[in-house]
This record gives sequence, C-alpha cells and structure tokens, in this order.
Amino acid sequence: MKKINVIGLGYIGLPTALMFAKSGVSVVGTDYNKELVDSLNRNELTFEEEGLEELFKDARTNGIEFSTEYQKTDTYIITVPTPYLKESKKLDPKYVISAVNSVLDICEKGTKLIIESTISPGSINKFVRPAIVERGFIIGEDIHLVHAPERIIPGNMIYELEYNSRTIGADRKKIGEEVKELYKSFCKADIVVTDIRSAEMSKVVENTFRDINIAFANELTQICREDDMDVYEIIKIANMHPRVNILQPGPGVGGHCISVDPWFLVGDYPDLTNLILNARKINDSMPDHVLKRIRDIMREHKITDISEIGLYGLTYKENVDDMRESPTLQLLEKMDEHLAFGVKVFDPFIKTKQVDNQFVSFEDFVDQVKIVVVLVGHDHIKENMDKIKDKLVLDTKNICTFESAYKL
Repeated sequence: MKKINVIGLGYIGLPTALMFAKSGVSVVGTDYNKELVDSLNRNELTFEEEGLEELFKDARTNGIEFSTEYQKTDTYIITVPTPYLKESKKLDPKYVISAVNSVLDICEKGTKLIIESTISPGSINKFVRPAIVERGFIIGEDIHLVHAPERIIPGNMIYELEYNSRTIGADRKKIGEEVKELYKSFCKADIVVTDIRSAEMSKVVENTFRDINIAFANELTQICREDDMDVYEIIKIANMHPRVNILQPGPGVGGHCISVDPWFLVGDYPDLTNLILNARKINDSMPDHVLKRIRDIMREHKITDISEIGLYGLTYKENVDDMRESPTLQLLEKMDEHLAFGVKVFDPFIKTKQVDNQFVSFEDFVDQVKIVVVLVGHDHIKENMDKIKDKLVLDTKNICTFESAYKL
C-alpha cells in the first residue's frame, strides 16, 4: 500500500495517524498549521493525552512524517473540525470542503477519500459529492467516498482507538471492505460496513443519546433544587433498580461531540426534534443554574465582591487539556453578559493564559478567593481537598469529601 495521508492533526487526527503508523501503515500527517507541524517534527506533542507520548515514539520509529503539504497518494483520511452555525444550528462544512478540494488538486485516479470528521446526516450528499462532481471527477471511478466517523474521547483516546467498534460507510461494499481492512491494522473491535448515510446518522445519534440522558439528570437536579431535595441520594436509590441507570448531573455539557452533534439534527429536522431540542436547552441552561447557586451562596454569606469567587477547571472534562465548548467558558460568558467581571480561574491542565484572571499557581488561586466553584473533577482537586475545606465550596461534580460543600 502507498502512504495514507491523514488531513488535520488535532485531537482526532493526530492519534489516528500515530495509531496507523505504529501498526505498520506508512503515514504522512498533514496540517496547514505550520507551527503545529514544526512542533511534531521536533518530537514535541501539541496536547496532552494518556499514552500519547509512547504512541508518538512508536510511530516516529516506524517512520511517520508530518507536513503542511497534501501528499499525492491514493488514500486520504480527513479529520478536520466541523463546527455548526449558531443561528441556524446547521453544520458548517467549510473545513471539510476545503480539505476535499485540496485532495482533488493532487490525488490519483481511484483514490479512497475517507471522512472521519463528524458531519450531519446527508452532508456527504449535500456538500461533498457536489464539490467532487463540480471538479469533473467521477464518483465511484476517480474517487471512492467513505465515511468512517471517529468514536474516541479525550482522556481515553488510545484505548478507544483500539477497542471501540467502528462504522465504515461506503457506496460500494467492496470499497467498504477494503477500508475495513485498513482500520483492522489497529482496531481490535467489530467494524461494521454500511452505507454512507447510515454511518453519518449513527455517529450523531450516539452523541444525541448521551445528551438526552445527561439532560434528564440535569433537569432532575433543577427539580430537586426547587424543593430542597438531594438529587444525588435520589439518583443513587433509583439506580438500584436493575433497569435504571441515571447519569450524574453537572455544570453543563462541553466538548466537540455531545454539545454540538445534536444541533445538526435540530438544524436539519426542526419540526421533528422536540425531545432533542429540549435536551439541548436543558444542558445549555446549566451554567445559568450554576450562576444562581453562586449568587445564593454569596447572599447567604453577605459576599458582594465577585473577585472573591474562584472557578476551578477550564476543560470540558476531567484530566484532559481540551477546553472546547467547556461549561466553564459558557459560565464566564454568562458572567460577562451580567457585567460580573473579576472572577478568578485555575486549571492544572491549562498551562498558558486563556482567560482573564487565570492563575498558574493553585495555592495563590485558593489564597485569593472565598468561594471555590468546582466545575471539573480533575484528579488534582481530589488530591487537594484539604486545601479548600476551609473555603465556601460549590461542588458541581459531587466529588468533595466534606459535608459542608454546597451542591448543584
């Protein structure tokens, strides 16, 4: 096999490219970000992830290359971002289309063009096929289109790349089976070959399912707060039933999957997505709920200075450095809308300044606040509970070991 060209070296593309290379596939990783590519060529990783450093070393030993240039070959894997338009809630395909056009500039006849980026159902028909046909290529002869949606999460990427099942959507079963063999170079789980639209829909449905389940827990939290009940005790008891599995509530939903993908369905099927839309609204309302809880604590203790509040955690989940769509950023935006400036912020995984009043020292952060709002359950805060036990603590993750902490 010729080299495969992985396009986009972010949270999905880089681990995927490294895993292929470790498994003996010849790989070139491409990204337009020259600084990112230069860092990788200096053997410097661009984000933290458990097991990524060892994987990187193995891939480099096996000859993986990094470049800002697209490669002339017959297999491309596109892993670029897929944002959505906030007004219409529809997919913004600009990065995917740009990558596709760059591939078409140099690809060989019979190229397999594999899109891993999460897209809304029907996007390949709406956007990708027309872009290819417009350039004069014949789909099925010059270009073989495939959708192989990623299924990994920051914090557990390496394991999930190997052990999560995969879906390969293709126009022709023969092409799907060939791509399946490529992914079998590292994937030890089931790999299902289906049509492209089913592959598109399945990925969005997976994340929408999670969003709805989280929304139930978050709505239950708001109900229990209204009538002074312990939501955690209620969930614990309810989950003792063998067919009940309520998730834990939290300060909101972040990341590039669960907080974004359901909007694709809402945008495309506005008259049919009542449950999905309401789940999105509930989860998006949680930063407002956190803000009200902070206000309640401030009033109870006659605190009027917003600068005495400290937000712990900037990432969207524990023990990663990924801040995309994080509830903390959503909360800071809400505070900004209410002219509440000066709140202090700390996250042990975010080493460079990303927001105003961000601290690099946990001790300095704690010393300068009266209220600590725990928004992310990093292992770091679990190991440093003794340093915040004398503060007023709003624990949105139910991890505090002392009874005086306030809850959602």
